[in-house]
Amino acid sequence: MRGFVHLGRGKGLRPPRGFVKESRQNEENVVNPTPPAPTAEAPAPQASPLEAGERALEHFLAAGFARLEPAVLQPASVFLDMSGEEIRGRLYLTSDASGAELCLRPDYTVPVCLAYLASPEAGRQAQYAYLGPVFRARAGQSGEMTQTGLESYGRADVEAADAEILALALEAAEIAGAGPLKVRLGDARLFDSALAALALPDVWLRRMRRGLARGRALETIVDGNGAGALAQPGVLAALESADHAGAKALVEDLLAIAGIAAVGGRSAGEIADRFLEQAAARSQADVSAEQQAALARFLAISGDPDAASRRLRQWAADAGLDLGGALDSFDQRAGFLAARGLRIEEFVFSAAFVRDLDYYTGFVFEAVDAARPDAKPAIGGGRYDGLARRLGATSDVPAVGAAVWIDRLPLSGGRA
Repeated sequence: MRGFVHLGRGKGLRPPRGFVKESRQNEENVVNPTPPAPTAEAPAPQASPLEAGERALEHFLAAGFARLEPAVLQPASVFLDMSGEEIRGRLYLTSDASGAELCLRPDYTVPVCLAYLASPEAGRQAQYAYLGPVFRARAGQSGEMTQTGLESYGRADVEAADAEILALALEAAEIAGAGPLKVRLGDARLFDSALAALALPDVWLRRMRRGLARGRALETIVDGNGAGALAQPGVLAALESADHAGAKALVEDLLAIAGIAAVGGRSAGEIADRFLEQAAARSQADVSAEQQAALARFLAISGDPDAASRRLRQWAADAGLDLGGALDSFDQRAGFLAARGLRIEEFVFSAAFVRDLDYYTGFVFEAVDAARPDAKPAIGGGRYDGLARRLGATSDVPAVGAAVWIDRLPLSGGRA
């Protein structure tokens, strides 16, 4: 060993008096050491986010998903168009040499979908996995997070694809070293079908979905029709018949021209959404007491998938509504989940669990640390057949995916 000096028994060298005796005693102590007092078993070392992410990614690749890593810099306009100007404050923005606005990718779903649509596989079956950093400005927290996940396109066997994506995400989290997770399920198709069967206007569909996603009570959503100080009859009348995306863009442009960035803590995008709500309220009849009672009963339905299915079918029968197609799909998916070995009796379905994005069209889910049920989701995703069209495709493309936020997983040592 470098730096080690060996003192051997060379010619003419004698050990000092007492050295041999003491050395033999030391050797005996080494050979027969005093047994140490019992101690608790040392915990397994915790996996780093990168190590955990690599384990999860390997599981996705082994399942036949191809790795795809979109550029870190993405066009900011795509995300602003999807989520509105209110997301601007959470993006890390810059620009290229031509002045085009760019951002560090805040997630993978949109960039992966764009890459798919630009590839020779567009419109056909394809499946991708990814691993890398995503960037979102968060008060008091690091803006960089490690995310892995998987996206599946073009599969016609919708329920089987849904079950596979959730199962793979949960398996990957376990392999990464995550402790128990609590899984919550929802169904945008069932939600939309129920509101349509109740004869609620389309404008109420978005309003209900948006309000529930933000944690607002049904009564608050239904009663929140009052016009604010910024709402002018002429503006609202001009928006009544416009499509949502075009009307919102118009309002945001008008606010920008007027130099209005925020009012009362609300961003321009949030102000635009409020204008649209008020325009909808002017042009549509109020929700009747009967409709509101039926909707309240529907939104209260929750439980494991089997129990929830029975309650949903009873609700539809009592209300005289035909939800057969959506409910049959719901049951088929539960069957595929069970067939993959998932303990669906421990999953919780909630009819009120929706996401505040128009492109979600079916199954949605999230999983949180079971020891911290109020924590942010460590896994989230669902079916988003409408995203491709929003990104420029001529028609919807069957698609389902899941994102795993490695930093939020309750990690331990991981599995070998």
